[in-house]
Amino acid sequence: MTEIAATANRQPSTVNRQPSTVNCQPSTVNCQLGRSLIALGVTGGIGAYKAVEVCRGLQTRGHEVVAVMTRSAARFVGPVTFEAITRRPVITSQWKPGMNADIEHVAIADAIALLLVAPCTANVIGKFANGIADDFLSSLYLATKAPVLLAPAMNSNMLAHDAVQRNLQTLAARGVRFVDPGEGYLACGWIGKGRLAEPAAIVAAAELVLAPPDSVLRGRRVLVTAGPTYEDIDPVRYVGNRSSGRMGCALAAEARRRGAHVILIAGPTRVEPPAVDGLVRVRSAAEMHAAVMAEAPRADVVIMAAAVADYTPAEPSPRKIAKSEGPATLTLQRTRDILADLGRLPSRAASGVPILVGFAAETGDAAAKAREKRARKQVDLVVANDVSRAGAGFEVETNEVTIVGPDGDRTLPPQSKGQVAAAILDRIEPLVRERTAAPVRA
Repeated sequence: MTEIAATANRQPSTVNRQPSTVNCQPSTVNCQLGRSLIALGVTGGIGAYKAVEVCRGLQTRGHEVVAVMTRSAARFVGPVTFEAITRRPVITSQWKPGMNADIEHVAIADAIALLLVAPCTANVIGKFANGIADDFLSSLYLATKAPVLLAPAMNSNMLAHDAVQRNLQTLAARGVRFVDPGEGYLACGWIGKGRLAEPAAIVAAAELVLAPPDSVLRGRRVLVTAGPTYEDIDPVRYVGNRSSGRMGCALAAEARRRGAHVILIAGPTRVEPPAVDGLVRVRSAAEMHAAVMAEAPRADVVIMAAAVADYTPAEPSPRKIAKSEGPATLTLQRTRDILADLGRLPSRAASGVPILVGFAAETGDAAAKAREKRARKQVDLVVANDVSRAGAGFEVETNEVTIVGPDGDRTLPPQSKGQVAAAILDRIEPLVRERTAAPVRA
């Protein structure tokens, strides 16, 4: 499914825990100094047998593994198998005698460098998304601050169901990563998407989470805006737009994955923002302007992904405007141009910092309009997209953009917003390397 592919490239956004600094507890979570500890969650699906290979693959790469099995998982693979491989007690219940002496799910939550669940059923995905903690694994998910990687596996229709997709989107917005399920012959006899990814792919994804690529953005301050603004007409009505905030949230998550100190300024988004270093909530264009201008002087990069209103009611009514016969007249006035004001910052003239990235949502000839916008507003990059195209722009998981910069245009094929975010930051990094040789700002 596109929705899962869109989240498969999301990287850790909440934790800076490195394998060499894992706190090992004096219980089932003991591990050797310098080796990362991974909690391998195994849930009740036929793909549970592949989790044995996943466990082995993690071990061959130098990781310690503690297995956490749900009651249903034990119907497919015996806990003794994982005990023999990991040489650790397998956790199958939070009510097992002795499990509460050290509040085991909290002890493990603090010690692990990664929570990996493979296979992850629709049931467990639903528990994680909705904060249900009725067994050890779901309690561990809520208690840990470590990155979380899920490898979904289920029937094709279950995977495509709206409820499952909403749960996946909720988890993705929190920074959870996914290993895209494969296509082929399923245990139910169907042929389609939903089978557990191959163990080698799951292990490779875990390795990427544990050791994210080095980036020039590490330690840099990145400011991202996301979502729409709402301009009040009266206490009931407002002027707004269809932005969901997904693109801005994907950019914030990707920048955080690369080690940046991320501040996200979000309008009334329809998605849950990812875990970042600072979150500022705003409603109107005026509030967005004030928040951005307060944070921008300390930033190395500013990415204006929000769909900020160009106009606002000139005289919003303090009371609901009564309905009357005949047409109504609404007088609008221009809002402050945030991107243009950023382009006039004194530091921009002096050093070209912060690096500025704008967005141009158009309905035709988007690249040409973006080139004109980039020159007029004195910004470094403009990301243009034609929102009239299917699968691009507002309210969808994918996007099709052209990145307009000083070295020409680069048009990306339709892909997930997470992949688009990675491509945009790939284009930003050379500019950061060129202009921010000075020590990182506090």
